[in-house]
Amino acid sequence: MRPLQFGEILDGSFQTIRRNAASMFGSALIVQALGAVFIGIVTVGMFQLSMSFESVSTEAEFTEAMGPFLAIMAGTLGVSVLIGFLGSVLQGVLVVPVARSVLNRRTGFKQMWKLAGRKIWPLLGVALLLTLGGLLAATAVVGIAVLLFTAMGPGALLLVLPLGLGSVVAFVWIGLKVMLAPAAIVVERTGVYGGLLRSWQLTRNNWWRIFGITLVVAIMVGVIAQIVQIPASLAAAAIGEVVTPHPDAESVASTLVITTVISSAIGALVGSVTFAFQASVFALIYMDLRMRRDGLDVELMRLMETGADPDGVPGGPPAQAGNPAQPANPAQPGYPSATLQNPPTQPQAPMWPPNGGQFPSAPPSGPRPPA
Repeated sequence: MRPLQFGEILDGSFQTIRRNAASMFGSALIVQALGAVFIGIVTVGMFQLSMSFESVSTEAEFTEAMGPFLAIMAGTLGVSVLIGFLGSVLQGVLVVPVARSVLNRRTGFKQMWKLAGRKIWPLLGVALLLTLGGLLAATAVVGIAVLLFTAMGPGALLLVLPLGLGSVVAFVWIGLKVMLAPAAIVVERTGVYGGLLRSWQLTRNNWWRIFGITLVVAIMVGVIAQIVQIPASLAAAAIGEVVTPHPDAESVASTLVITTVISSAIGALVGSVTFAFQASVFALIYMDLRMRRDGLDVELMRLMETGADPDGVPGGPPAQAGNPAQPANPAQPGYPSATLQNPPTQPQAPMWPPNGGQFPSAPPSGPRPPA
């Protein structure tokens, strides 16, 4: 047990997914499938709406058709926000099998959700806070840009461009500073504020290292996803051409539904794998920072040697009596905190001299007690 290097983080992520495929891949697949269904519905709706625009001939008809179009665009934004929210929650849940895999402990689907469910409300709270915070920040930047263009015209570009770049830098910086909050909430059993504060502390003086790892992983995931999805998209288009060699409006609509279902299914499968991998990388970054700052590697070595708390999440707070999330006997060997709270009582030797330290006038009969 020691702090992890970049290659060890990548290898550990692959090994964790392989050992806990049902819990990690299954949970990510559920979220990605929900997102794929919503995206598929929006895609079909956009196609049908575009077909209706072809029959628009007057300004009144155009204005009437814009209503459903704006509704679909709002739905697309809502789907993106929902996927981001669920992703933040799932990131915290997937910390459980990653933390347990450090000790070579497997985690089933039910066990993972049972352990993470103890802090599900703080997880939902921090996910909602991060999602709304990002949404409000983006809305504020767009609003300021619109006001500047309205007031200054094209010349506002000189102000909007630096504003946009600065906003992106600030968003990335703050995002990396708080990205470990879900992990801290689940492992250390803190609240929303405690998780955000803990993430901010752990990433101090490590921002560039975390940024580099996150950037490389994002590029890897994006390249792999494109390598898999591009052939699948081409195959779906080829199927459409074979099914409807002479397309009309109805056949094009039916073909679009088929190709959308195929593309969505493949996208959900690929997305679940890449999301589980990224979540595993983030969780191992959290464990690595805990080792560097808190000496967590020493605690993990003790847990591996003693086999204590086999059904819990390693790295949590010290065991407390009466806490069902902790081992039943916190005073077992290897728990220094419990030893300090309940020091063992040693047999006391009789005081000598007796009588409160006053020597008697005559020595007592019998053997002298040990000093």
